[in-house]
Amino acid sequence: MLSLIRNLLATLLVLTAVVYAGDYAILRYRIATNRNPFSSVTVRTVLAVPQKNRSTEFLPGDTQQQTCVHSLFPHMNDAPCWYLNRHKEQQINM
Repeated sequence: MLSLIRNLLATLLVLTAVVYAGDYAILRYRIATNRNPFSSVTVRTVLAVPQKNRSTEFLPGDTQQQTCVHSLFPHMNDAPCWYLNRHKEQQINM
């Protein structure tokens, strides 16, 4: 039973590495052929300020353009566009 779990975990790890490497290779190909692999998304920031009574006050921040990459995983210090489009409000803890 332990051998089966170990083999399943190793297979899952290898599969994840192959998918990540393929995603990165596709991104590098899109960069090399000028196929616009980057985009920008408007993100609204919210400041989370802790109060003395252990509550948190949320203050609206500015909107800003954030660069994203068209891929499954984050690459080149940019978040994936599919993630930013679903999380357009980002919290900054003070």
